[in-house]
Amino acid sequence: MRIARFTTGSEPRYAIVDGEAGAEELVVLTGDPMYTPGTVTGERIKLTDEVRLLAPVIPRSKVVCLGRNYAEHAKELGNEVDDLPLLFLKPNTAVVGPDDPIVLPHYAEDVQLEAELAIVISRVCKDVSPENAEQYIYGYTCANDVTARDVQRQEKQWFRGKAFDTSLPLGPWIETELAHDDVRVVGRINGAEVQNGHTGDMITDVATVVSLVSEVTTLLPGDVILTGTPAGVTTINHGDVVEVEVEDIGVLRNPVIRRS
Repeated sequence: MRIARFTTGSEPRYAIVDGEAGAEELVVLTGDPMYTPGTVTGERIKLTDEVRLLAPVIPRSKVVCLGRNYAEHAKELGNEVDDLPLLFLKPNTAVVGPDDPIVLPHYAEDVQLEAELAIVISRVCKDVSPENAEQYIYGYTCANDVTARDVQRQEKQWFRGKAFDTSLPLGPWIETELAHDDVRVVGRINGAEVQNGHTGDMITDVATVVSLVSEVTTLLPGDVILTGTPAGVTTINHGDVVEVEVEDIGVLRNPVIRRS
């Protein structure tokens, strides 16, 4: 089931996404189905230009990201693969939705896309085993871990390189049922494919990722975990349109701007 967060000019609402690609309709729900039982209102809205899809979740607490979870990506940046994945945080102020602009930070020249599968947590999760981890997953969405690569290389801490506003597009919706260890992850710039990976190539799989993160910090409903990016990270520039596609979820599309 696909769950979208959207607006038609008023307060954000939630809906089940019905229909094939290019002919989707929103089956409007009461409330936020992540926290309350979602009831179908009977209203159906065609997914047209009058509907604005929003980030399907705004993390209430945190976004935890994995670095170097694809061997080829670690290799392309000249890094070794560690026994345990590298973990870092992004704030919820980094989150934007489909078609929202990625604003290049004024202090960086080399900003790159990172196409990723994102996990959305459903309930309080602490010290769970990999075998039980899926009980705490609400669903999955597409993510772009936009990175100021030149700044990241300059500093041991990644805050300025990873945490700036608009550095985490999420969307277009949450897919609650996904064969998460068997989907393709693709990144495109202006329609040209630059990343093409597969979650089967992840060093640490989805269930183990949730387990490892829950050992460090209590995960709360709505928290998001990014699972790492495949090789092919590429510089984005003002005027570009960036796409992240995760097989069986959809396409997340964002323009890129640099403010003068």
